[in-house]
Amino acid sequence: MNNMLVPVFTLKLGQKIHQKRVTIGKFDGQRCCLAAATTAGKLFVHNPHSRITEGGRVTTLNTDLSLLNINQQVSAVCAGQLGKMERDVLVIGTPTNILAYDVQKNSDLFYKDVPDGVNALTIGQLGSTNTMLAVAGGNCSLQGFDVEGNDLYWTVTGDNVSSLALCDFTGDGRNELLVGSEDFDIRVFKDDEMISEMTETESITCLCPLGGNRFGYALSNGTVGVYEKSNRLWRIKSKNQAIALCSYDLNGDGIDELITGWSNGKVDARNDKTGEVIFKDNLPTSLAGVLKGDYRMDGMEELICCSVDGEVRGYLPASPQFSDNLMGVDVAQEALRDLTQKRQHLLLELKNYEENMKVSQSMQSSGVVNVDQSKLGIIPANTQLQTSLQVSSGSEHVPASVELAISTSNEMIIRAVMIFAEGIFDGECHVVHPLPANLSSSLAIPIIPPRDYPVDLHVKAFVGTRTSSQFHVFEVTRQLPRFALYKLSSGNVVEPKSSVSFHINDRVNRVVLWINQNFLLVDEIEASNGQLDVAFQSLRTKIPLIIRMQQNGNITVRTDDMELAADIVQALSTFLKIEELQTTADFPYQMEELQNLLQKVDELHSAAQKLTAEMADHSNLIRSLVVRAEDARIMGDMKNMRRGYMELYDLNRDLVNGYKIRCNNHSELLSCLKMVNQVIQRAGNLRVGKYKANMISSCRQAIKSNNMSSLYKIMTAGGQ
Repeated sequence: MNNMLVPVFTLKLGQKIHQKRVTIGKFDGQRCCLAAATTAGKLFVHNPHSRITEGGRVTTLNTDLSLLNINQQVSAVCAGQLGKMERDVLVIGTPTNILAYDVQKNSDLFYKDVPDGVNALTIGQLGSTNTMLAVAGGNCSLQGFDVEGNDLYWTVTGDNVSSLALCDFTGDGRNELLVGSEDFDIRVFKDDEMISEMTETESITCLCPLGGNRFGYALSNGTVGVYEKSNRLWRIKSKNQAIALCSYDLNGDGIDELITGWSNGKVDARNDKTGEVIFKDNLPTSLAGVLKGDYRMDGMEELICCSVDGEVRGYLPASPQFSDNLMGVDVAQEALRDLTQKRQHLLLELKNYEENMKVSQSMQSSGVVNVDQSKLGIIPANTQLQTSLQVSSGSEHVPASVELAISTSNEMIIRAVMIFAEGIFDGECHVVHPLPANLSSSLAIPIIPPRDYPVDLHVKAFVGTRTSSQFHVFEVTRQLPRFALYKLSSGNVVEPKSSVSFHINDRVNRVVLWINQNFLLVDEIEASNGQLDVAFQSLRTKIPLIIRMQQNGNITVRTDDMELAADIVQALSTFLKIEELQTTADFPYQMEELQNLLQKVDELHSAAQKLTAEMADHSNLIRSLVVRAEDARIMGDMKNMRRGYMELYDLNRDLVNGYKIRCNNHSELLSCLKMVNQVIQRAGNLRVGKYKANMISSCRQAIKSNNMSSLYKIMTAGGQ
């Protein structure tokens, strides 16, 4: 089986390419063309087979290259078929708009305002929709447009969308939408319902379907990996950043490998199941995109790598007789290097054992009967490492935390501890080195989870005697419960004004079991007279949380934190395997906040329209002033010419100031829209299944019609 790729063509386009803003499409229905955004705010199309008609948005640079004038910053590009068209459409996203452009006819299919902006694009058939959609991810929202620009799909997500992909996640033959966002989550949407969520350690920068229910992902910290449904198969971390991902079958086995383009110019292919590198090459500069397509029109699909300096390199699998290539030598050398490193580690370990034996034998030959085992780095055979977790309320100068207590079962001291955990520490792990004067058999390490999510703590402890130069490594894994930073309250608790209520067909003991598993308790709680009434306090926000359940299955969760209430509902529904749940919610503080936000959005929209009108008036005035000043110059009237250009100078300064005000207005508007979308998402997470999707859809209709009373009823009752 061949695991090699060989370059088959190289192009120098002479245009700088913006990272992650490059795509490939058959804009005439037959021949592949490259389209990419340049660092100068333009967008070019490279068509080596025919010339694009000039005029409109198109300016021809040479026989192969045409420039499209977008007149805005390009934030995302994608190519694919929309509607019943047999050729691909170029879809372009900007911070405020989305444009569908027919390259073949040199005409716009639609141009729509998108207040939430466009950060990522993908094209395809989503779920039960019977038409191809251009799906745009923006400021906490997702929108899908058909070929006519109709907004057929809309929902909200947790944070700014950074990547999108379509994948048959459930294996039912229909595509689900994979959404990567800046809050470290990968969410899976079946139509407009979120069916799965995977939390990573950094913001998700790339997503790539690999066939079936597998997909690759990349993070902003240099991590690349593969998921199969919700199970992560593997991941690796590099000091460089992964710019682009692509799937490509380079060995002919019918299964796509994961191709990664890196910021240092490296391109590598990894086995989708193990992450093993089976091919790599280097370009002179950072990658801008990795694509695939039949660019040479010879019936074979090439792997196409584009660098930021405009170099395009195409690869094909090498023929079986092409065995003496550099890639194969590199793989063999890497394998030899790994084996050599393992050999050195084993030799070092063997040397340590031999030195210990020499010391022991020399002591015994000198007449020392009881050899000091500590000098040999030997610890008692019955030494064990014990761990426990408990909540620490903190103090005025010490923040609240979960305290991980580690101790040995005898007098052996703990020299160092390493804790590996996802999303808790600033780096990959947390290392604790007690000072020599403070060495003991026990150690307490504070851990502060940034949010409510279950985390596995992988602990490695170095254990030995005080005089040891060599230590034994103990490895222990403990799970941090989802709601670890909540302390059980005793006595009277201030009753929160906000609440969510619902009914389940389950016993109280099942909910008690869920609480014991998801909260960090000293002693397990029990139901009293078939009812549950338990109160906690969040050590992170100091907000109380009360959970009550009656014998008839009615549950009330009282807290003024809507996000916490939503997390409780979602976690309990997952534990009890509830697929659909309708709730009644009452969050007066959030409703007041939402009303203020929507009022501010209206004011910002009005201000933006006023500023736009003023800039248009100034533009018309500039044109007339330029004509008058030039007429005065031609006629030799220097006085009026000087006056005209002074007025132009003042007007230009006003235009620049007005533009800065517009920019600030737009930034504030985006911030407000993000908060509105987040409130809607939290309200949606108070429900499960179809009730969640219906509520989000109804909220959008109410906001569009500016019906605040209807919006309050929808968020309270869960639908219209």
